Amino acid sequence: MLVDVSKRNLRKIVLGKPVEFPIGFSPCGFQGVAHADGELSSAEAVCGLGSIFVLSTYATRSIEEIGNACTNGRKWFQLFPNSQELVSIDLIKRAEQAGFEALVVTLDAQFFGNKRTTTRDGLTFPAHLRLANLAKYVETKPTVSGAASDEGVNNVSAHVSRTLAHNLTWDLVPKLRRHTKLPIILKGILTREDAALAVQHNVDGIWISNHGGRQIDTAPQPIDVLQEISAVVQGKCEIYIDSGIRKGTDVFKALALGATMTFVGRPQIWGVAVAGTSGATRVLEILREELDLTLALSGVADVNKITKEAVCRAEVFAKL
Repeated sequence: MLVDVSKRNLRKIVLGKPVEFPIGFSPCGFQGVAHADGELSSAEAVCGLGSIFVLSTYATRSIEEIGNACTNGRKWFQLFPNSQELVSIDLIKRAEQAGFEALVVTLDAQFFGNKRTTTRDGLTFPAHLRLANLAKYVETKPTVSGAASDEGVNNVSAHVSRTLAHNLTWDLVPKLRRHTKLPIILKGILTREDAALAVQHNVDGIWISNHGGRQIDTAPQPIDVLQEISAVVQGKCEIYIDSGIRKGTDVFKALALGATMTFVGRPQIWGVAVAGTSGATRVLEILREELDLTLALSGVADVNKITKEAVCRAEVFAKL
């Protein structure tokens, strides 16, 4: 109390460059199903507000399209390591050429988790959609059904399962470094042991995530493991977090517990589905406004000065 919060700062430095506020968009594939402009909507929203957009390997808009649409915006590329290593290498090179600043490597998807709704109902693309980043490597047929027996990319689930690399080890990091100078971020870390290994491999960032709870049932909530991972990392690389960020107070808590920046997935899709770029923009604006108000009401004028003392676990009060 009694702290001057008349002026507040939400800017942070992320991988050496400023963001206007520490909330970005997680990699989310198949956005063309939600809106005709697909990933262009979410990319334009983030870049327009000065944060970071992460493009999924399984986007319906290509690396090149996003690069051309957001020439001055901050954008990272998310890589699902491909079963054909040359495909992964080419995707990385395309991302570099299109102006992407970092490589986000998803670790928790060597196999496709059970999505029972998709299994039951199937997933059908409209005729004009495709897996845009993979079109040059396969004969892309846009209609997608739920039948696992479909060939090519007729079936999204079957195609994804077939192209995911199943043999990943920690050797992946030095292999990637031989092919790119982009900062490498490992996404899907949920334990301090893996965080320690990531630091040993000199990664530029650790992204704490349980894939939105969509890969393995009963996985830990990222916010619950953030503090212990932060204690292991000790500032040797940056820490990002998604999966469960829904309010400005969630962002505040994550920053207090050691995150450099937060990202959101489902809210991004909700905004895109409702109103394309303007809908995605409004989602970010709401989160930014909530974070700003949380700072003011918590007596913190600068987002960089949130400390772990600003939060505690709910169980502490339960014991009082």
